[in-house]
Amino acid sequence: MRAAASSGSLSRHLDPIVAVASAPGRGAVGIVRASGRDLSTLVQRLFGRALPPRQATLLPFKAADGSELDRGLAIHFPAPHSYTGEDVLELQAHGGSVLLQLLLARCLEVGADMGLRLAAPGEFTERAFLNDKLDLAQAEAVADLIDASTEAAARSAARSLSGGFSQGVDALSERIVRLRMLVEATLDFPEEEIDFLEQAGARAQLASIVQAVDETLGSARQGALLREGLQVVIAGQPNVGKSSLLNALAGAELAIVTAIPGTTRDKVAQTIQIEGVPLHIVDTAGLREQAGDEVEQIGIVRSWQAIADADAVLLLHDLTRRGEPAYEAAEQAIAERLPADVVHVYNKADLATAEVAGLSLSARTGEGLQALREELLRRAGWQSRPEGVFIARTRHVQALQRTRGHLALAQGHAAQRDAALDLLAEELRLAHGALGEITGSFSSEDLLGEIFSRFCIGK
Repeated sequence: MRAAASSGSLSRHLDPIVAVASAPGRGAVGIVRASGRDLSTLVQRLFGRALPPRQATLLPFKAADGSELDRGLAIHFPAPHSYTGEDVLELQAHGGSVLLQLLLARCLEVGADMGLRLAAPGEFTERAFLNDKLDLAQAEAVADLIDASTEAAARSAARSLSGGFSQGVDALSERIVRLRMLVEATLDFPEEEIDFLEQAGARAQLASIVQAVDETLGSARQGALLREGLQVVIAGQPNVGKSSLLNALAGAELAIVTAIPGTTRDKVAQTIQIEGVPLHIVDTAGLREQAGDEVEQIGIVRSWQAIADADAVLLLHDLTRRGEPAYEAAEQAIAERLPADVVHVYNKADLATAEVAGLSLSARTGEGLQALREELLRRAGWQSRPEGVFIARTRHVQALQRTRGHLALAQGHAAQRDAALDLLAEELRLAHGALGEITGSFSSEDLLGEIFSRFCIGK
């Protein structure tokens, strides 16, 4: 059951809409897509005839004066058998951006008195959600599949789109509902002198649900990591090899490397993947008290800001300079400003003879890079390629965490000798509501608007 829409938003959802549904720029094929409650009039005006349902028909696409703009395929999907659940018309033409804009303008022209308007970002998928073609998690997976930056993320988004994540959430929801029914039925008949919690096995049911939520939460965290990745900052003094490490991890010469202190003046970022997990690596300006000039000083300020925003910080040390008084004093000053959970990495192992406890490597030769990659995955909480991971978002993780919190409180009430069944029922209700936010059963209109506004136009 979808969240109720306001009267203003409802009238907007009744309008027929149209947009270019293919990516900007030139291509072999471009698509103009329309959706509405009844598009038969639009089809008749564009082509002078009806189209056979769900069949591609080769037709001329004509301008208002009857001249031919292009010849392409037109497909009419009558409701409810379409992506949006409404009538959908797709025009597949040659993929020139000017041509597609001409076709779009022609559709708007002939559909003006029908109220046909340009679609807002994500409005086609929003209508699929409102018409029960997709739940909210599946709708989000559409955008995640488009935006996937790694093969693992794309496969996980496809699992969510096919309903894998939603089915797990729905199964949990049904178990909570059954337990709520038992608790609330007992509240309705207080004269029954039975130990409800013992007779119905409510405590065992609740413990089993908590375990299932924990498993789903762990998988959701993995999915969120696949989608969002990890922000990793490489920090350290000038000339310790930060840019060389970035280049080594990326496998490309992205950052300029010289022996001159202060070469890196600003952040240099690159996204790489390790076991399908996207890592956003940021090389920063070398940290030192006395900058060479104003530009370098600005770069150092930005370095500290990047460190504050990072999910993980690699503090790079130069093994060849260990023991130098000035170097060690600067190391101490930097360490005092860094969080305690930084990853200490010792570079230039190929040039040094001393051994250290920790991650030592050579950005120049590649020695020790694999150990660093494994440590980054461990810090991220990644479990080596778990089977069946579905794409997830931070909001999904947060909703599951709230569900888990309410279930924990419910367990506390159930464990009491004289269990407060009304409080137990309330916590189960709140847990059920938090879980329903994932698929959209209990989502606010503001949340829906924020989610779909991030989609591309035409999707």
